[in-house]
Amino acid sequence: MSRYTVNDMARLSGVSVRALHHYDRIGLLKPAFLGANGYRYYGRDELLRLQQILFHRELGLALDQIGRLLDDPGFDRIAALAAHREKLSGERERFRHLIATIDRTIAQLNGEQQMSDKDLYHGFSAQKQAEWEKEIVDRFGDAGAEKVAESKANLGRMSAAEMEEGKREMEAINMALAAAMAAGDAVEAPRVQALIARHYAWVCRAWKPNAQAYAGLGKMYGDSPDFRAVYEAVRPGLTDYLAQAMAVFARTTLKD
Repeated sequence: MSRYTVNDMARLSGVSVRALHHYDRIGLLKPAFLGANGYRYYGRDELLRLQQILFHRELGLALDQIGRLLDDPGFDRIAALAAHREKLSGERERFRHLIATIDRTIAQLNGEQQMSDKDLYHGFSAQKQAEWEKEIVDRFGDAGAEKVAESKANLGRMSAAEMEEGKREMEAINMALAAAMAAGDAVEAPRVQALIARHYAWVCRAWKPNAQAYAGLGKMYGDSPDFRAVYEAVRPGLTDYLAQAMAVFARTTLKD
């Protein structure tokens, strides 16, 4: 039987040793056994369980939810993989359309082809947008509804070039936050808070939240499977790191 140390597991999966130790502590992924030297050793079952953990993280589930799911006596690994495949196949088709929209937009901005205004939004999910808007209204009530309307109006006035620039800025912020997280920077660190200032400015392109609303937005990122999936795809744990950093920025920099 193959056996792997925690360092081997980290190299195989791309999951950090620190994260694997955390999974062990919370009972999400225990090693197959501890060696006489005190090292953790993992086998094939643990590799497959880690794969399930990563699949469910990609789909936006929190670690405690994943633990309950995998430990359910009725959990069927093959059925779960089939469900993952079906969902990812649907997402692949949606992403194919989004990539085509990006390519056509770039070609238009370069003067290489024409593109209708309607085609700028081909591939975006109206259902997901409606779900996000409903979540904001449910969480913030009438004030949330006003902000949704404000955001739509502001975004509607943006050109395709401005929308593309905003997308690049968000990607740059996310990557820089992931690097700061990997370096072990605390969410209160000046470098992190400078990045959050950029994030706040990015949000203000659509609507200007006060301290309470900005901290609430960070909490919504963590509570929403869709938003969590976006940030976790950049780096596992980034969603909570971002939300905590946003809360610090709201408390120390913004006003209610």
